[in-house]
Amino acid sequence: MKSLPTSVKAYKSTPLFVNETIPQGLLKNHSTKQGVWGLIQVTQGELEYSIEDATTHVLSVHKQGVVEPEVLHHIRPLGDVSFFVEFYK
Repeated sequence: MKSLPTSVKAYKSTPLFVNETIPQGLLKNHSTKQGVWGLIQVTQGELEYSIEDATTHVLSVHKQGVVEPEVLHHIRPLGDVSFFVEFYK
């Protein structure tokens, strides 16, 4: 999985999501805008992160997910999970 470029800076974050509050849009393919990176940070449990190129990662407290600009992706909770997304540009 790619890393965030050193040149980007955080500019906003989502609230903490749990199973009942995950926006439906995150469960189907979506992307960030041009120049916007995301960092999925799991605080409890596990989250499946699938990227357009058919790569799938299991994210946890110990493994973050990097979202590249304009790349389609979606998530799926694996049991009880809590997470948030930080955005960078």
